[in-house]
Amino acid sequence: MLTRILLTVCTLWLPTWALAERTVTDSAGRIVTLPDRIERVYAAGPPASIITYMLAPEMLNRDGLARTTPTNVRFLRPQYVDLPVTGRLTGRGSTANLELVITLQPDVILDFGSIRSTYVSLADETQAQTGIPYLLIDGRFNNTPTALRLLGNILGVPERGERLAGYADALFAEIDAVLATIPEERRPSVYLARGPDGLETGVKGSINTEIIERAGGRNIADYGEKMAMQRNLVNMSMEEIIASDPDIILTWDRQFFDRVYQDPLWADIRAVKQQRVYFAPSAPFGWIDRPPSINRLIGLKWLTGLLYPEHFQFDLKEAVREYYRLFYHVDVAEADLNQLISWSTTR
Repeated sequence: MLTRILLTVCTLWLPTWALAERTVTDSAGRIVTLPDRIERVYAAGPPASIITYMLAPEMLNRDGLARTTPTNVRFLRPQYVDLPVTGRLTGRGSTANLELVITLQPDVILDFGSIRSTYVSLADETQAQTGIPYLLIDGRFNNTPTALRLLGNILGVPERGERLAGYADALFAEIDAVLATIPEERRPSVYLARGPDGLETGVKGSINTEIIERAGGRNIADYGEKMAMQRNLVNMSMEEIIASDPDIILTWDRQFFDRVYQDPLWADIRAVKQQRVYFAPSAPFGWIDRPPSINRLIGLKWLTGLLYPEHFQFDLKEAVREYYRLFYHVDVAEADLNQLISWSTTR
């Protein structure tokens, strides 16, 4: 069935890459033949959707922003939240139908995230089955400036890529200058509480919590490098959390945040006693995760202010306004901005 549809589509549609071609090397070292000009991008998952939206929203041809809610739509350009819903090719809950992907006639399939062998195999297999070029771009947080420049050049928007990469470069440099003066043992310990009970977390070195280390925090879920390579998420016991006694707790789960200060199991943990449990905003996307894409840059700025307020003193409202204008292409209304900021600062 897939072969029959592919032949039909190829008969009716002469893609741009059949007219002019170029080759690029993606982050996994794969040499991929692309159209000379890209006009339509199929994002394999939410991280790829977000970086495409930030660089060139007009190129998205599927609803990569499908997780948005009526609240979140206020922080995005509305014309990009009602695109066809086709599912995802990669990550948890992969649901995309390759036959439908072909009918959308994308010039390229883009995946932004892990470049491990599993994802290389998926990219090669999907490209072979569909005939559509498939790019893997390294989504590690430290690779953000490189990814933005690489993808900006690939999509034909190098100036845009450079501008966004410059923002990331400046933020990383500012943080590194401060962290160079603070020994590891003096850095605050941090726990990311996921889920309504707060017991799921990301291990140190995982894509879900790398923002903690990048901001200069010590992730208490440190199970060694081998665990980070094998698993991103784990369930910690209450006893482990109590023994680690984190200085700061982060969460994006409203149910956990609303009850943690009344829960006797958490009462004796330092972060709770000192009222240093922080709720990370998630509009239009998470500031610390969900998904692990370029949306985390504003979360990084916010987090450094929480960890080292004596070193990072800035107007959070203005920082958010600048970031949303530059990356999300929107001027946030004052009331929406106030609400967004209040989520990150109130119990």
